[in-house]
Amino acid sequence: MEKQEKELILGIDDAGRGPLIGPMVLAGCLITKKLEVELKKLGVKDSKLLTARKREFLAAQIKKKSLRWHITLTHPYEIDARASAGLNLNKIEAIKAAEIINKLTEKINEPVKVIIDCPSPNRENWKRYVLKHIHENKKKNLILECEHKADRDYVAVSAASILAKSEREKEIAELKKKIGRDFGSGYSSDPITKEFLKKYSKEHKKDGIFRETWATFQNYNKAKEQKKLNEF
Repeated sequence: MEKQEKELILGIDDAGRGPLIGPMVLAGCLITKKLEVELKKLGVKDSKLLTARKREFLAAQIKKKSLRWHITLTHPYEIDARASAGLNLNKIEAIKAAEIINKLTEKINEPVKVIIDCPSPNRENWKRYVLKHIHENKKKNLILECEHKADRDYVAVSAASILAKSEREKEIAELKKKIGRDFGSGYSSDPITKEFLKKYSKEHKKDGIFRETWATFQNYNKAKEQKKLNEF
């Protein structure tokens, strides 16, 4: 029982993969089996199933109770730069997940079970790409699992999803404050985001809030240029 309680579990999840505005956020949360039970009792589960108020309460508890945690942001300029270099979002996320693993397992010489919510339909290929970016001296102690719906099925990943979602929401609020306009969620399916892009994409391009390699952003701007030519 003592051994089970001390088993180390590192959960990793993302928030903001798909939007064309704002950063993609990845979070990692390192816990034990004992902490897993405690977090579950607090109500930790997939962040998408929580209210904003509950999520923020749990984010504070997770930071307080977990052994270690880490959050990394990938801003639009980095996503665009890496995309131009031939790295798609799945590869970018794999690199960031490996960075979290390297950081949170630093100076840990015992086995760590790492569970990542896998964004790719090909779990094995994506797992190999993550492993490629993990420090060689870490690999012998890692049990790496890349799972679909891991944020639903594993408490450590649920905790990471809460941290990632909480940080993404804070970043979005800061961006809105910075530019003085509401652009909604930043997702292209959001009517407020669509209207914002239609009206202000050129004006706020310099603010670096857009993922300019996204097809939605490019298509809107092409449509606007075409409209100008037609008017001329």
